[in-house]
Amino acid sequence: MAKSMRSNTHRDTRPELAIRRLLHTRGLRYRVDMAPWSNKRRRADIVFTRQRLAVFVDGCFWHGCPEHATLPMRNADYWRPKLAKNIERDRETTAMAEAEDWRVLRIWEHVPPEEAVQLIIRALEARRDE
Repeated sequence: MAKSMRSNTHRDTRPELAIRRLLHTRGLRYRVDMAPWSNKRRRADIVFTRQRLAVFVDGCFWHGCPEHATLPMRNADYWRPKLAKNIERDRETTAMAEAEDWRVLRIWEHVPPEEAVQLIIRALEARRDE
């Protein structure tokens, strides 16, 4: 297996850690890598249980960022359906969570951590106002 595949991690990525650190310094508490809904195989990166907010920090390559997604030149017949399946799974996860009254916030890994935290805080405030 290639080194890049081995080093691919599903949690505690650099962008995720930076966002979590900033949230924590603001006094916000959350759960990490949690599946609070009926499908326990679909886990959110950061979960605010009381406000029912699930945050996903999506990697540009793996989740098809409209600005930065690329398709590898080698083995394109393998990667094209694999990446398309990831995007479809993301849509299904969002729909499933929303059907169970969860608000889903998806943040691309390239979003600066401070900006990501502001998006999360606004989503939390919007949830409180509902």
